[in-house]
Amino acid sequence: MERFIEKLIYASRWLMAPIYFGLSFVLIALGIKFFQEIFHILPNILTMKEADLILVTLSLIDVALVGGLIVMVMFSGYENFVSHLDLEANADKLSWLGKLDAGSLKNKVAASIVAISSIHLLKVFMNTENIENDKIQWYLLLHITFVVSAFAMGYLDKLTRGK
Repeated sequence: MERFIEKLIYASRWLMAPIYFGLSFVLIALGIKFFQEIFHILPNILTMKEADLILVTLSLIDVALVGGLIVMVMFSGYENFVSHLDLEANADKLSWLGKLDAGSLKNKVAASIVAISSIHLLKVFMNTENIENDKIQWYLLLHITFVVSAFAMGYLDKLTRGK
C-alpha cells in the first residue's frame, strides 16, 4: 500500500505539465498586447512627445521581461518538477536549460521581478507630474521591498550552499 501511494504521489507531478503548457498561452497574450501597442504608436510616432515614446518603450521592455520570465519558469519548472526535456542534439537548446535547479530558478525569478519593478518605477518617475506623491512613495517602498527580498534570498542561498 505504501509503495502504491508513493508511486501515485510521484506520478502526480504530471499535474503540473498542463500548467506549464498553459503559460505558453500567456506568452501569446503578451505578444498580442506587445504588437497592439506598437501598432497603436506607429501612426502617432511623428507627433508623439519624446517622453511619451520613452514611456511606451519602457512598457514594451516590461512586456519583454515578463515574457522572458514566463519562458524561464515554463522550461526550468517543467525540467525541475515534471520531466527532463529530450531535445535533439542539433536543436537550438537554450544554454541555461537543465542547469537551473529550484533555488537558482527562485533567484532568477526574484532578479527578474526586481528588473520589472525597476522599469515600472522608472516609468513612474518619468510621469511624476501625473501621479500623486503618496502613490510614488508606495511604488518606491514596493520596489525597495523587492530589491531587499531578492538580495536576502540570494544571500541565504549563498549561505546554504556554503559558497
